Amino acid sequence: MAELSYTDAYIADILGSVATIAMVGASPDWVRPSYFAMKYLQSKGFRVIPVNPRAAGTQILGETTYADLAAVPHQFQMVDIFRNSEAAGPIVDEAIALAQDKGIDVIWMQLGVRNDEAAARAEKAGLKVVMNRCPKIEYGRLFGELSWSGVNTKIISAKRQRLRR
Repeated sequence: MAELSYTDAYIADILGSVATIAMVGASPDWVRPSYFAMKYLQSKGFRVIPVNPRAAGTQILGETTYADLAAVPHQFQMVDIFRNSEAAGPIVDEAIALAQDKGIDVIWMQLGVRNDEAAARAEKAGLKVVMNRCPKIEYGRLFGELSWSGVNTKIISAKRQRLRR
């Protein structure tokens, strides 16, 4: 399997262009990573719509939860997949089928989630794809917030930064 490499500019462009995210696998359990990521992204101004068939009809962080992407009555630009790599394939296929109607531009697979075949299908359909990354972590890294915790991101420096290409 080839190593995944995304430029900072590519990730920043995605995060800067997205307003609404459908988070597949969002959990109502406050100790789950998806809950924490959803809360953080909401605090940064993103609207995050939870998608979880077991929690459909309930509220997670003030948003109604839907059973699948097709059930979401709103437009959203990004699908954030908090499911395993195998489950990502059918989710990507659903997103591709809905892309034009829902305004989907981006498929984002969370840390540990990688499905190269699904990514190729999404890219062929004209969608941007990110795999094995967390938008919460990337947002914090690219917009300087991780350094608040003493983490050296090398984003803010007195030296001129060169973006990787």
